[in-house]
Amino acid sequence: MAASLYNFKKISVVPMSKDFVDFTLSKTQRKTPTEVHRHYKISRIRAFYHRKIKYTQQNFHDRLTMVLDQFPKLNDIHPFYSDLINILYDKDHYKLALGQLSTARNLIANVGRDYVRLMKYGDSLYRCKQLKRAALGRMVNIVRKQASSLQYLEQVRQHLSRLPSIDPNTRTILICGFPNVGKSSFINKITRVDAEVQPYAFTTKALYVGHTDYKYLRWQVIDTPGILDHPLEERNTIEMQAITALAHLKAIVLFVLDISELCNYSIEQQVALFDNIKPLFVNKPLMVVYNKIDVVQLNELPLEKKALIDKLQKENSCLFGEMSTLTGNGVMQVRNKACDSLLAYRVESKLNSGSKKADDILSRLHVAMPQKRDNKVRPHHIPDSVINRTSKMDTERVLSRDRQVEEGPDFKLDLRAEWIAVKPEERYDPIPEIFNGHNVADFVDPNIKQKLDQLLQEEDMREQAGFYLPPEPEDDETQELRRTAELVRVERHHRIMESRSKKNHKNQIMPRTSITHKLSSMRKRARSEGMDEDTVAKRARSRSRTRLREQDVKRSLSRSVSRTPRDRSGIRDMTMLEKVKTMAKKTQFKKFSRSAKKGESDRHIPNLKPKHLLAGKRKLGKTRSR
Repeated sequence: MAASLYNFKKISVVPMSKDFVDFTLSKTQRKTPTEVHRHYKISRIRAFYHRKIKYTQQNFHDRLTMVLDQFPKLNDIHPFYSDLINILYDKDHYKLALGQLSTARNLIANVGRDYVRLMKYGDSLYRCKQLKRAALGRMVNIVRKQASSLQYLEQVRQHLSRLPSIDPNTRTILICGFPNVGKSSFINKITRVDAEVQPYAFTTKALYVGHTDYKYLRWQVIDTPGILDHPLEERNTIEMQAITALAHLKAIVLFVLDISELCNYSIEQQVALFDNIKPLFVNKPLMVVYNKIDVVQLNELPLEKKALIDKLQKENSCLFGEMSTLTGNGVMQVRNKACDSLLAYRVESKLNSGSKKADDILSRLHVAMPQKRDNKVRPHHIPDSVINRTSKMDTERVLSRDRQVEEGPDFKLDLRAEWIAVKPEERYDPIPEIFNGHNVADFVDPNIKQKLDQLLQEEDMREQAGFYLPPEPEDDETQELRRTAELVRVERHHRIMESRSKKNHKNQIMPRTSITHKLSSMRKRARSEGMDEDTVAKRARSRSRTRLREQDVKRSLSRSVSRTPRDRSGIRDMTMLEKVKTMAKKTQFKKFSRSAKKGESDRHIPNLKPKHLLAGKRKLGKTRSR
């Protein structure tokens, strides 16, 4: 099965053993009948508990099957993924965990089968119930014993979901080499991957995957962790991921070599690593890339190091390239060279594989070689229009982007130069907006300047005539008239507001704050009219007091003086009165508020048998209420 068919991110969460048991037993309780009585026939009682056992066993079986089916089988997937899982999670532990779950599933099936068989010997409700409890208890114990396997598989699932999606069969560029030689910087340059780049070793601890486009094809670029030069059995998990990718992926291998030795590894050590992992490059196109040429050039190297590079190039018939990931010099050339080499290798391998498909395609191709019918010379004829068109196409169009790269910060983008809805001579007009196919500048009055001059002359004449001079000061009589008119206006406004408030608040008692508000307003009005404000305030206060006294007298006349109020009868003092009020409130809440009643006179009986509580399972008795 192709590895691309596995989407590890879609594997469902593996529950812990406690949650596993709770989900299953809860579903059994919800989805199966819940009432059984002694006076039922024994066959009905057996069927009731038989259904419980079978339903629980089937639930456990389905959940365990889902876990087993979603995890990849190491024998069915691509060898790259199989080895990667072995490196990251230990193949034996992984197989053991899945095997234990498979065994648990079979044991639960056997328990369910045995207890269903025993159920026919249950001769009473009690014995059938005990058999059911024993069956469910044994199933739960089996699942609880798988707690460690379930926990391990959940951790594997979380890690698998974070793995990059690598297609082992597509066009792939594989980057390898010592730590810190510039592998991550290279993949950042040619793809959109934002791999971490730091000046210390083993910054990349896992496989990074990016994609680039070349010749209208999508290419997969894999950045591997750094590899050190020591035996295979001494390599750690981080290095083994790179070794696995080199061994199993059909890709072009880019071995990056740091000639500046800034990675803390000499050229001798890097060449030794190349010779060490050389067996992994068999049957794969290979390219050695010299990085960091911005620090030191190949021809500037010392003689002994230059001799090592020359020896490497003589002994290996592979491609070579130079680049600087810091300045970007030669990066795209290296990528293009690698892609072309891999394309040629894939085509050649398909043709040499001897597959029926390639032979079938070649057998259909026929190259016709025309022979001369006579001795006449027939030269080629290309129309002038085609020649002119090709000559126009040959002249490269200078793009704004290219100009921006050349000019740098001095570049200014001229958008008007590309406008096509405007005539070329109108592109740089002050108002070059187009409305309904017309230039707005065409509708501007041509005599606008003359009219502006006339307006300015008119304004000067008005200023000379004294049109804008401030008005003369008014005499005392006019000012008095204005003050009186203002007072009348304010008084009229107050009267209107009072009449409105009386209409809106006919049956409401005005608060005391309104009295103080009236007093303050009266003081202001008296002050503005030149009257003595204290006299007015005293008069208003005395009138309000007499009104309040009259209201108290009316209230006292309406009730007998000897009779105590109803809510105070039989009460000793104010402390007892507060206690009685608190008790009344509590009684009110208990009797009426909880029952959603409005008061003592509320006799409404709510619906005591709502439909949602009766719909579903039928119980004993009559069903008229349904």
